[in-house]
Amino acid sequence: MKNDKVLITGGAGFIGSNYVEYVLKNSKDEIFVLDKLTYAGNLQNLEAVSDKINFIKGDICDLEFIQKLFAEHQFQKVVHFAAESHVDNSISGPSEFIQTNIVGTFNLLQCVYKTWMSGPNDLKDEFKKARFLHISTDEVYGTLGETGLFTEETSYAPNSPYSASKASSDFIVRSYFHTYGLPVVTTNCSNNYGPNQHKEKLIPTIIRKAISGQPIPIYGDGKKKRT
Repeated sequence: MKNDKVLITGGAGFIGSNYVEYVLKNSKDEIFVLDKLTYAGNLQNLEAVSDKINFIKGDICDLEFIQKLFAEHQFQKVVHFAAESHVDNSISGPSEFIQTNIVGTFNLLQCVYKTWMSGPNDLKDEFKKARFLHISTDEVYGTLGETGLFTEETSYAPNSPYSASKASSDFIVRSYFHTYGLPVVTTNCSNNYGPNQHKEKLIPTIIRKAISGQPIPIYGDGKKKRT
């Protein structure tokens, strides 16, 4: 039985690289890692598994490139981590977030649809078990209220260009399910931390500042809650 080809976007980043290592230990699928290698992506994150993956440098905003990639490899699964994700950067430069998180996600979805389906609600036989996993964020829900938690039933209320761009991508993914029957899954995880995390993120920043005796930065008035 032929192993599935899996495309993991943003796989040289923090969460993506950890996922690549996990999936290599738990499946026999053929793994293709696509990453633009911006400041947030680093090939060193994949050194331990470099001989077990197919690495491709590229940009999900380049539609022609993505189309050729799907035409060549006929991926059966897509795990979509690639995103601009730093809130402060989205405030000072929102354009990249709109392009990558919205346009880039649309490009992937459109290529997946054209590859996997003959038309709306008509999956090709060879893609009956195909899946598109979209990695989103709990920030699409905005600020925690008195309940102290978010659920899938919580209304979207993004408050930054970053969270707004991720909310938009969530809705586009949702639309491809309801309009075309595309097999998609969206996850809205909370703050992650661990190996390979970029130094700009909250926990590495606080640890670094505390060790050096510098003031610890607090976002807003310090009363925001995340769970």
